[in-house]
Amino acid sequence: MPSKRTWSERWQRLVSMDQDEILDRLRQQVTARADALKYRLGMSFDGDAPEVQVARQGRFFFASEQLPTLLSLLRERLPQQAEQIVQRAEKICRHRFDLLGFEDLDYGDDIDWHCDRVHGKRAPRKPWFKVNYLDFSEVGDSKIIWELNRHQHLVTLAKAYRLTSDGKFAAEILRQWRHWHIENPYPIGINWSSSLEVAFRSVSWIWMYHLLEGSTALAPDFRSEWLRYQAVNGRHIERFLSTYFSPNTHLLGEAVALFFLGTICSELPAAQRWRSRGWRLVLQEAQRQVQTDGFHFEQSTYYHVYALDMFLHAGVLASINDMPVPSDFDHTLERMLDALCLLARAGAPPRLGDDDGGRLFDPRRNHAEHLLDPLAAGAVLFGRGDFKYVAGRLREETLWLLGEQGIAEFDRLPTTPPMQSSAALEGAGLYMMANANPSQQFIIDAGPQGAATAGHGHADALSVCINCEGHALLIDPGTYEYVGPERNLFRGTSAHNTLLIDGVDQSEPKGPFAWTKLPSVKAEGWISGETFDLFVGNHDVYSRLETPVVHRRWVFSLKSGFWLVRDMALGAGQHRLDLFWHVGPELSRRTGGSNIFLDADGCAGLGVLAPTGHGWSQEIRQGWCSPVYGNKQPLDVLHFGTVAELPTEFVTLLAPIAEPGPKPGEFVKVESPSTNNLVRGYRYTSSQEEHWMAFGSQGKGWSLGPWTSDAGFLYWGGDRDEGCRRLIVCNSTFVEIGGENVFSSAKSVLRCEIIKSAQNFDVFCSDHGVVVMKDLLRRVWAELEPTLTNGPGDSKVTR
Repeated sequence: MPSKRTWSERWQRLVSMDQDEILDRLRQQVTARADALKYRLGMSFDGDAPEVQVARQGRFFFASEQLPTLLSLLRERLPQQAEQIVQRAEKICRHRFDLLGFEDLDYGDDIDWHCDRVHGKRAPRKPWFKVNYLDFSEVGDSKIIWELNRHQHLVTLAKAYRLTSDGKFAAEILRQWRHWHIENPYPIGINWSSSLEVAFRSVSWIWMYHLLEGSTALAPDFRSEWLRYQAVNGRHIERFLSTYFSPNTHLLGEAVALFFLGTICSELPAAQRWRSRGWRLVLQEAQRQVQTDGFHFEQSTYYHVYALDMFLHAGVLASINDMPVPSDFDHTLERMLDALCLLARAGAPPRLGDDDGGRLFDPRRNHAEHLLDPLAAGAVLFGRGDFKYVAGRLREETLWLLGEQGIAEFDRLPTTPPMQSSAALEGAGLYMMANANPSQQFIIDAGPQGAATAGHGHADALSVCINCEGHALLIDPGTYEYVGPERNLFRGTSAHNTLLIDGVDQSEPKGPFAWTKLPSVKAEGWISGETFDLFVGNHDVYSRLETPVVHRRWVFSLKSGFWLVRDMALGAGQHRLDLFWHVGPELSRRTGGSNIFLDADGCAGLGVLAPTGHGWSQEIRQGWCSPVYGNKQPLDVLHFGTVAELPTEFVTLLAPIAEPGPKPGEFVKVESPSTNNLVRGYRYTSSQEEHWMAFGSQGKGWSLGPWTSDAGFLYWGGDRDEGCRRLIVCNSTFVEIGGENVFSSAKSVLRCEIIKSAQNFDVFCSDHGVVVMKDLLRRVWAELEPTLTNGPGDSKVTR
């Protein structure tokens, strides 16, 4: 049950409102109660319905005469999809529904439109504004009820009718249509409680009508009946816009529906006003809800695609109806597609933040892999071969939105791979580390928790995810539910790949759609080089503890092979520290006690290595992930924990396993007694390679084995057999090896990479004026070959 506001909180919220908000909320309250009175008095709400039909109607995505061609293309190009449409329609005729992640729900002979069939709860029939739809004890899970009442299944029935010419599908549409109106008189019941749900239903009815238009299934007077009900929908949406209640995808979806209604239902007296207002709001929300880097401000992958769908459909409909589409809107749409393309370069994008479970076009396309659907249409609209590459294939949505010409353009468009370099969506705080293998990607979430009170964000500051070859190696858990007892389990810190301190979530939940004490997350450094990436960031959420703690996370990516994650807990006193790694559900731990997680074939997976003798407890526990709202499945969670005096740190090496062969090797900590706490060193050794990494105190000199420097970070290593060597230096003025100065600069250099192969000696540097002693480095490197193999002489390896 959602938490109730105290009088103090209500007062604080009231004084925060400006005059416009107060007046709008007051108007809505008065209007809702006046509508309830009108209902009790037996008055009608369809007064806006037309008496005569105007000559010109707005154009939809397709005309009735185009349907035979589109259906033929559907059968030819997407035969499995066409078959599934008919199969689903057969189930719908038996009143068995797949809703969100719940399958084959039996609603019986007479559908109860107010029932949450999963939990056996029924929402009360009372004026919509009196229904507490977030109270599980009163209504169950309102999302399940609403998903059925969006009537997107009527669109499935209409498609099946057109694909098969079987009249039973059309007859079922009309039965359910009329039964629904009997059971849901305006303004009674939960199905009027959310303007967004009314908006979805309105759009479904538009799709349903245009799929049936021109067929014998519709009586000549059906359009008038249809328009009367659409008039009620439009009236409700316009009067109860979520301008202040939920000015996110709720307001956007309502704006899209108003625009659709005003454009398509042009006979209605309010149509022109709805069309203008809806389109104006769509353009306004494109500016307000989308960050400069193209990611949606809810900080949720699913809501990003949710909003993208809405903008995409509205933009296409505007173009079809010869409405001017501002170039700024097009640029926003392309930036959103760019952001999705980047996130999905190595497979389905991670489900950061909440997963709503619904879609604007096809509600069954609600798994992670389906989030790529907009890229297919985007490829055609913007002539982008990289969008086509990541989308992988044609989508049914593209067929209906863009028609035969759009499909032909999709086929003509050459496929080009997306950019392979590492990239950042800095507004969203998402940092994507590419790999030498383009099918691998490491994603860091270092952005804000979300807009306003972060209602759809998770307590996941500095969490990471890994995709490889289209599979998730480290995952974000998804959502599972909005109002049930496991809501906070899935959105809490321990459900993510990050550090939990003193058992306290990074933010405090305040009801199912709000948080308090939101974090300030800062990306302190982002360096993307030729052969590596380096990220460092921190958050302040644990400053609220009695003895404050700052979590700083470093991530070093060697593009040819692995990622190193260094977690620092900075502060004082004793604290409980827990670090979690949620392994993809396709992987399981290999027998033998090592932290090697492999797929069912035992060929691909992930090695999770901690330094030998790290001293933290270690266990594999069962966790959960939710691939779609309402569905959960178990997975392995690797947990490290300790109680320690701060400051302290823990380092994890993550090594992808892409094929049969040698598995990850040994990972150890290297200490240098001579420089106290100024440097931390680590060594990773596999069967063919040797890697050394040192984290220094920037600006202060330190020594580790033969190396002396003031670098904030230094890496050296390479392949033993092939003689390839690499030196990487970040934020440094000098590097000495064995007392010989091989790198120097008058000012601190952000990045320098020195790469030696059998034939070449290359230097890549971010700054000018750097002196690299190549000949000396060659000689010293040769002398140090035994050292690089056996370890620095005056350092101590902890085993």
